[in-house]
Amino acid sequence: MKATRVLIRGLVQGVGFRYFAERSARHLGLVGWVRNLADGRVEAVAAGSGDDVAAFVAQLRQGPAAGRVEAVEVSETTLEDTVSRFEIRH
Repeated sequence: MKATRVLIRGLVQGVGFRYFAERSARHLGLVGWVRNLADGRVEAVAAGSGDDVAAFVAQLRQGPAAGRVEAVEVSETTLEDTVSRFEIRH
């Protein structure tokens, strides 16, 4: 299982980005979470097969129709054992 942390910058808050990410991750069978950051970015951590995580990152680069992604930072990470599905965190 591969875990990836993604930081997304642009018009990504107030446009349904977290719900877009949640739907995308669940469709791909990933576990993890997504949340808004105080600086206006969105952070997501997702774990699953390498191909599914790569597809998720590609979808985040596009974002929802109402948003505008300006930059994406991707790094490997670990996911806490208590996560059993993909969720929106507040």
